[in-house]
Amino acid sequence: MPRYDFSSHRLFVTHPLTPGASIALTREQANYLVSVLRLQEGDGLLIFNGSDGEWRARLHGGTRKAPLLECLGQVRPQPPAGDLWLVFAPLKSARLDYMVQKAVEMGASRLVPVITRRTQVARVNLARMQANAMEAAEQCGILAVPEVAAESRLDQVLAQWPAGRTLVFCDEDAESDDPLAALAGLGRDAPKALLIGPEGGFDPTERDLLSRVPGCVRLSLGPRILRADTAAVAALALVQAVAGDMCA
Repeated sequence: MPRYDFSSHRLFVTHPLTPGASIALTREQANYLVSVLRLQEGDGLLIFNGSDGEWRARLHGGTRKAPLLECLGQVRPQPPAGDLWLVFAPLKSARLDYMVQKAVEMGASRLVPVITRRTQVARVNLARMQANAMEAAEQCGILAVPEVAAESRLDQVLAQWPAGRTLVFCDEDAESDDPLAALAGLGRDAPKALLIGPEGGFDPTERDLLSRVPGCVRLSLGPRILRADTAAVAALALVQAVAGDMCA
């Protein structure tokens, strides 16, 4: 696979990418390229849309306030899609931003906010989550931006849990203190989801619902109590290292 080009600016677009395609930019994208990055007619950058790989493009045509991009040629093909969901109780803004960014870096393919009995945030700014996910992908050379699901109650999500998707439940009360052993049986290509609870933990009713999910794996993250955003990063690293796209 070609090496990442971290010297070039990268931009996520929603248009199909084909040789010679002319791509109109949103007002925000145009302002970023022209006013912030100071790009001019003919200057190049890398673009991706989550399905057609990464392409080299240049500013070509349009106006200063509404420039166009010309799609020149593919530099990296689209890699196979991962299948790792991050299901989590929403956090307050800055810490949620951090969790979303790190989840994208760690290869999460779908972000699913769930409202639990002890969740401190009742509503989620989905547009902000999507913007953070897009920015993380642009900055880190990632070619897929995860889907952001609307928030739902945990009991509703568990009642409709898809058959065949393993749920890895981060549980401070898990009996095993060896997270690698707990994850050893998960197949690399098997669909998985990682569940991170609220800072106050799950209540007994929710724990009972989780115990009824077929194939649910309880995962201990060690002797220390981690904040939810830290726990998400640690657990994603473990799952990806043992049964994900970071394993050999």
